[in-house]
Amino acid sequence: MATLFLRCRKAYSCFDFHFRSFSAVSASNFDTPCLESSSLFQFYGSAMLEDLLQKCARNKMVKEGKVCHGQVILAGLESDTLMSNIIINMYSKCGLVNAARRSFNRMLVRSLVSWNTMIGAYAQQGQEEEALKLFMQMQREGTHSSEFTLSSVICACASKSAISESKQLHAYALKIARTDDVFVGTALLDVYAKSNLIEDARRVFDSMPDRSAVTWSSMVAGYAQNMLHEEALILFHKAQKMDLEQTQFTLSAALSACAGLSSLIEGKQVHAILVKTGFGLNFFVGASLIDLYAKCGSIEEAYLVFSNMKKKNVVLWNAMISGFSRHVRSVEAMILFEKMQQMGLKPNEITYVSILSVCSHKGLVETGRMYFNIMISDYSVQPNVNHYSCMVDLLGRAGLIQEAYDFILEMPFDATASMWGSLLGSCRIYRNLELAEVAAKQLFEIEPNNAGNHVLLSNIYATNKRWEEVAWSRKLLKDSGAKKEMGKSWIEAKNKVHTFVAGQGNHPMLMEIHLKLESLELEMKKLDYKVEIENDLHRVDENVKEELLRHHSEKLALAFGLISLPANVPIRIKKNLRICGDCHSFIKLASRITNREIIVRDTNRFHHFKEGSCSCSDFW
Repeated sequence: MATLFLRCRKAYSCFDFHFRSFSAVSASNFDTPCLESSSLFQFYGSAMLEDLLQKCARNKMVKEGKVCHGQVILAGLESDTLMSNIIINMYSKCGLVNAARRSFNRMLVRSLVSWNTMIGAYAQQGQEEEALKLFMQMQREGTHSSEFTLSSVICACASKSAISESKQLHAYALKIARTDDVFVGTALLDVYAKSNLIEDARRVFDSMPDRSAVTWSSMVAGYAQNMLHEEALILFHKAQKMDLEQTQFTLSAALSACAGLSSLIEGKQVHAILVKTGFGLNFFVGASLIDLYAKCGSIEEAYLVFSNMKKKNVVLWNAMISGFSRHVRSVEAMILFEKMQQMGLKPNEITYVSILSVCSHKGLVETGRMYFNIMISDYSVQPNVNHYSCMVDLLGRAGLIQEAYDFILEMPFDATASMWGSLLGSCRIYRNLELAEVAAKQLFEIEPNNAGNHVLLSNIYATNKRWEEVAWSRKLLKDSGAKKEMGKSWIEAKNKVHTFVAGQGNHPMLMEIHLKLESLELEMKKLDYKVEIENDLHRVDENVKEELLRHHSEKLALAFGLISLPANVPIRIKKNLRICGDCHSFIKLASRITNREIIVRDTNRFHHFKEGSCSCSDFW
């Protein structure tokens, strides 16, 4: 490119003409073509200008592109459709979509390429409404659209989750027989997946006669985005068996699915594929790996991936800070928060959610207030409902329940189910019946089918020995038709996931598991361990409560892990509910007796048990 411009400069000097330096162009209006007093066209013709403009587009050379545009105007070539298309493309690739639109508007005759280029530019620049308006104008003027036109405008709908417009475009594609095209089909399944219509997305996928690597990536990612992680991995493995090309996007989506399932073994297998295929870690794959290891309890491996990334953007910093937050590593999270700013990167909305969350789970009230106030004063960050939800949780967990309630009433948003649920949970811990009933009433209206809210209120009544209210709340639950979620725990061993349910009686190793639990309990009694029967809220005798607590799902999973996993391997347990106080105490002592590291992920956080203590410092 530089050689071509030097040749142009030399040509001008031969004719005793002063060639103005391109640096002077910066003084001109940014969106205005630069007009020279003589023309490159005199020496090299329109072909040279077309070539130069295309090179400017590829290399995003704005100043040089404007000079060439000026030469086109002086040469009287702007009325040429091909030349105008090249100019529109150049401005679009350089991010000057308004300049591209002005060139488009000046065209006397527009080809299909003209429309496609302009619509594509709007879609790529995030101006979806303009893309849709231009497509409608195109239809009114009677210009026939191509598969590229349709895929571009459907992609614009995907960004906005504009499902009504997408369905109309799908109908239009059927009408003009374009649905078999791989680009149109991929765009359609992508928009349906992003609009939470995953079954429609799959129907489009299954109906496509040809599928590209992007098609498979979009479908795998669609499943992962819709929390259908198992389906995402099934499709990913199917693509592997068909020996289809693996792209970074496909592998990133597969990693997200593994993270959603907390499947460390499969996640490491996908990581191995990444290494084997020789893909360098881009920002999004790197962030997916960090998220995977953090969600699987391997925070050290997550940090290793983060440290090995040569370049880091906000997405990577956020992934790592979020990982530390999830594991309640408050010091590390705060250090990274400060360090990213030292590196010249500004925290965004996601960063502040992570940092406020770690303050909440660690009980750092004043520190959380400080970060919240910093965020409020940072005009580049728009506080949203998630930040306020973190503050409600922070205050409630610290026992400042009335302040948390006042905070809800005074905030500039309508309170969400998450906020009222957090307040209700805090009321359970601190036995605040009055505000518990207020929070529960709100939750029953917002989430009538969530049985967990009824159960939590019932437990609060039971803790306070209000048995009549317990009966009333349980009747309310029964009348609502909501189903109580059963407590479950999962553990991976020998490439298989084992699921345990409280009181389970059908595991092939159940006898060995019960014997292991009895052995552990005998050892614990030497350390003055007593079953914390206050954690069972059934109105039954104490010996029955002890028996019920003895067979909680996380204890069964722990015993299985101790039997099945090598002594040097951490035991990783996932649970679908909050870990109870008795199980927490039991696992702390188990880590001391067995000298094993035990990692439990419940709905609230990760608990790292080691040498008789927990990373949560008994605050969860």
